[in-house]
Amino acid sequence: MPTATSIALLINPTSVGAETLLREAEEASHNLGLSLHVLHARMDRELDAAFANPAELQAGGLVIGPDSFFTSRIEQLAALTVRHAVPALYEFSQFAMAGGLMSYGPSLFDSYRLLGIYAGRVLKGAKPADLPVEQSVKFELVINAQTARMLGLEIPPMLLARADKVIE
Repeated sequence: MPTATSIALLINPTSVGAETLLREAEEASHNLGLSLHVLHARMDRELDAAFANPAELQAGGLVIGPDSFFTSRIEQLAALTVRHAVPALYEFSQFAMAGGLMSYGPSLFDSYRLLGIYAGRVLKGAKPADLPVEQSVKFELVINAQTARMLGLEIPPMLLARADKVIE
C-alpha cells in the first residue's frame, strides 16, 4: 500500500502486550509518516463494530495485533476483512489461508516442532527449569493473491517472489 497515508491497528486492549504493541506501532507509524488509528475488540460483538471503522477512517490497511482472542477467530477476521474490503495482515498463515490478504509471523509448524522437542526432554526426565528458552526462528510470509485481486491490489512481483507461499 505505497500510497497509504494512514493505517489501522486492531488490538485487544485487555491483552498483556497491548500497551507495548501500541507504543511500538505509534513509533513505527510516526517513522513511516503514517497516521495510526487504533481499533479495539475484546469480545465477539466488538469485532463487527471495529471493522466498520477502517473504511470511515480511510485507512490504507489493517494490522491485526497478536492475541489469542483474534487467533481463535481467524476465519471470522478474514471474512470481515474481505467483506469490508480492508487489506489486512495477521501473524499466522491460517489467516491468509482463510481468505485474509497476507500473514507474516512465526511458523506454527516450527513452533510445534520445538514444543515436541521440549515435551520429549521433559518426558525423559529433564527439569523444565533447566531447559533453555527457545523461540521459533522460522518466519513465514503468506500472500493470498486471490484476495488481492478481489481487493483490486497488485502485489509487487518482488514481494510475491519472497513469499513462502502464494495462494492462487
